Amino acid sequence: MKQYFKCFAMLASIIIMLCLPYLAHAQPDPGDCPTCVPIDGGLGFLIAAGVAYGIKKAKSSMKKQTITEGQ
Repeated sequence: MKQYFKCFAMLASIIIMLCLPYLAHAQPDPGDCPTCVPIDGGLGFLIAAGVAYGIKKAKSSMKKQTITEGQ
């Protein structure tokens, strides 16, 4: 039964990933620039998350380095 569930979950996720581009429609651009892409909110959050993750990894690396130097 567990193997059946894994197979079903894998197949369902593949079907969803293949059908999702057909379901997602972009809104038409009402402005002057038909090629302009609004990249404001989401990109800022991704950059902030990347900076926070980098700081966390740097602190962890420094902490690990001081522990190994102390021994």
